[in-house]
Amino acid sequence: MNKRILLIEDEPGLVLTLRKRLESEGFDVLVADNGDAGLEQAINESVDLVLLDVMMPGRDGFEVCSEVRRHKAFIPIMMLTARSQTMDKVLGFRLGADDYLTKPFQMAELIARIKALLRRSTAKEEAINEHRYVFGKVTVDFKRAEVSLDDTLVALSAKEFQLLRYFVEHRGEVRSRVEILNEVWGYPTVPNTRTVDVHVARLRQKIEPNPTKPIYLLTVHNIGYRFDG
Repeated sequence: MNKRILLIEDEPGLVLTLRKRLESEGFDVLVADNGDAGLEQAINESVDLVLLDVMMPGRDGFEVCSEVRRHKAFIPIMMLTARSQTMDKVLGFRLGADDYLTKPFQMAELIARIKALLRRSTAKEEAINEHRYVFGKVTVDFKRAEVSLDDTLVALSAKEFQLLRYFVEHRGEVRSRVEILNEVWGYPTVPNTRTVDVHVARLRQKIEPNPTKPIYLLTVHNIGYRFDG
């Protein structure tokens, strides 16, 4: 079954070009020409990836990204924009984007990035569906809620295990401290982002070969964390 991509873009010429190329690569393509229509399709339609412009009529791409991520935690989102400022990219990642490509771009690069995101998404689903995930010498058994290192059980608190599961489910993605607090702790507001830092430090002590030089739970400066297991 072909992967389905939702293209949210208001430039007719670019839509035509992108749709033709994506379909030639074997993708099914849905199109929305404004943020409101795009958000509705992203939530209500079955899609495998969202290709999202930033500057659009109605809701802009940042708003759409945030809302899509709130409703569908795992769908890959790639943002397309003529704005190349670093802060725009940081904002996109903070709101849940998985990748960010600045216009003008090479079509071959776009296709390569889309395929990479889809591979990661498929691998993530397979890992969770199999109830076990292995990285390095660590094995996470989601069904039994157990973690082992070198075949020895590691004592994690309930919240530490929940946090590790969250990182595995979002591996390769940059997640802000605020997002982690909202989605793991369920806080509607942000009481203290140090809570995340403390729990990450504890996890590192238990699963990293060298907690002072982590290779799995990585700090992303001024944003949050990324799990590269």
